Amino acid sequence: MSTHPLDPSAPARDEQSLIAALKRREEGAFVTLVERYHPSLLRVAASFVKRWAEAEEVVQDTWLGVLRGLEGFEGRSSFKTWLFRILVNRARTRARREARSVPFSDLRDDASEDDHPESAVPPDRFRGPDDPYAGHWAVPPQSWGESPEQRLLSKETHGVIAKAIDELPVRQREVITLRDIEGLSSEEVCNVLELSDSNQRVLLHRARSRVRSVLERYFAPERG
Repeated sequence: MSTHPLDPSAPARDEQSLIAALKRREEGAFVTLVERYHPSLLRVAASFVKRWAEAEEVVQDTWLGVLRGLEGFEGRSSFKTWLFRILVNRARTRARREARSVPFSDLRDDASEDDHPESAVPPDRFRGPDDPYAGHWAVPPQSWGESPEQRLLSKETHGVIAKAIDELPVRQREVITLRDIEGLSSEEVCNVLELSDSNQRVLLHRARSRVRSVLERYFAPERG
């Protein structure tokens, strides 16, 4: 039995031909794209706005933006990059409109090349320059138990990670969501968020460091 060319599960479905079909206003092409990207768009939108219903509205507005702007899409970037850029712009606008609590300083690019990247581990956890073992651990990392993989996969731990990401500064939250949750490449994230590669790397480093710090505290043995 042959696979329908608009079947979202068809691995050989070429994106360019899919976009061409969409430009011809073929409904099946639109359905395929929605089934392929809608869940990811919802997760990313939810990282910007307070309520799930708002995230759904942002995504619906994104799809409308796709249909309205499709004729202007020239393929200079991938459709995926173009799609997520539309989403991010609309999500940012919605977040500002809903007066989400975001410090003005967080709206700038907080990883300029002149900044000094934060250490992945606080410096006071290492022995100082006057110590005979300078640079070695003063406070070593805590063990996450016998099976850290199982603990990381638990529902409760997912909640801890989600909360840690939600509390990150805006730019860091955007980068880690796109990179580590949605699996976009560094190049795609730079294009979507209009960041330099160095800024993207610093933001991702800071975000991952903060999340890891939260997880380390979460997994640390209780102290009496």
